[in-house]
Amino acid sequence: MEYNSSIPIYLQVMMSIKRDIVTERLKLGEKLPSVRDLALQYTINPNTANRVYKELENEKVCFTRRGMGTFVTEDEDRAMQMKAEMAQELIDEFLKGMKYIGISAEEAINLVKRQSKEETKKIS
Repeated sequence: MEYNSSIPIYLQVMMSIKRDIVTERLKLGEKLPSVRDLALQYTINPNTANRVYKELENEKVCFTRRGMGTFVTEDEDRAMQMKAEMAQELIDEFLKGMKYIGISAEEAINLVKRQSKEETKKIS
């Protein structure tokens, strides 16, 4: 994973795990790697990996069973909430970018509709 120096690494790893959950690469209830394995997987310090899991637990994204490990939440509503939050962030950034270059929200929506139709034609 390539890290953005302006965002703390633990937040970037958390986002990666959340993305894997909402895209179902990680299934609800699935066992997550140990802290040590997570550190190796993301090439981060084990203390950072530990913080990732603690923060995710605080957000109810995962839970730990003593002696068994850390697992993805089994709460489908929580997963859907995360997906909605991520979608909202993407929409906010998109609209902010469009506004910056002088395109109104309505114009941006029309551009997205037009692009969506073009993509649908390509697939057909």
